[in-house]
Amino acid sequence: MRADRLVSLVLLLRRHGRLSAARLARELEVSTRTVLRDIEALSAAGVPVYAERGRHGGFALLPGFQDELTGLNHDEALALLVAGSRRGAQVFGLGSALASAMRKVVDALPEGYRATAAGAVQRLLIDPETDLLSRRVVAEEVPDTLVSEVRRAVFAGHKLRIHYAARDQAPKWRTVDPIGLVTVREQGYLLATRAGEDRTYRLSRILAAEELDEPAQRPDRVDLDRAWQERGTRFRTSGDQVAVLVRVNPARREDLAGTALTVRTEEADADGWLRLEVTYQDPRHAEWALWRLTTDAEALAPQWLRTSLRDRAVALATRYETPEK
Repeated sequence: MRADRLVSLVLLLRRHGRLSAARLARELEVSTRTVLRDIEALSAAGVPVYAERGRHGGFALLPGFQDELTGLNHDEALALLVAGSRRGAQVFGLGSALASAMRKVVDALPEGYRATAAGAVQRLLIDPETDLLSRRVVAEEVPDTLVSEVRRAVFAGHKLRIHYAARDQAPKWRTVDPIGLVTVREQGYLLATRAGEDRTYRLSRILAAEELDEPAQRPDRVDLDRAWQERGTRFRTSGDQVAVLVRVNPARREDLAGTALTVRTEEADADGWLRLEVTYQDPRHAEWALWRLTTDAEALAPQWLRTSLRDRAVALATRYETPEK
């Protein structure tokens, strides 16, 4: 408890400057004698706290100590705040302790960083759909320099120019109004608008990015969780959806379900494999999802999907045939 009180004492001096022992005692809900003992302990530990005598005297930190307390720069403090938004804190029962720690991180920031860091966190949404205890995920590799450029535009509220490679299309340059950043199952997405229309861009498909000086056209505040849910709903209810009957190795059941829009029925075969009826966004989505499971899944229907997967496998086997000598 005393260590926590000492940190709180330093933060009070950082925030308010010179404070009397009586004022510190009231803020910390301890006696004046306890405050004096804590001041002595801080001095002995090397914290440059000094006393000013007189009617308006009190205790204060030496100028310049503010930046030395944590050694955090803006991005480092932001990283801690982002970490604090993860649902893991709630999963492991650390929510209240983490919230307290995050408040201290914000208080420890230099004045110029405090508002920008707090506002920046509102533009980030971390793993809204991930079960941190059970889901197996694979992180996408995105260059740090690219992510930094996108993040700066999001936080600064500036337009962003991106060179984007949409699926099965040649890369194109486009200018967007960034709204926020979302990670789902370790995959990053940029939520933005383009010409007033909602757009979602996968970070791994952004080949280059350039923050522009022009202000972005976007709301001052946005509920990223709600925005993500709304966009997901539109995605799931649009397009030429495909229902697939599939057999899958039980060990890969979650991998299959993770790629589907819906999973409606489930039963076990005589050999222990599971039969599922799943729905995909379109034929290309269905073929991609089944192909990635290789021999751990078998599409039973529709027939066109079985034929497509078979032809694809034959073409791959032919490519890798050993040449006759």
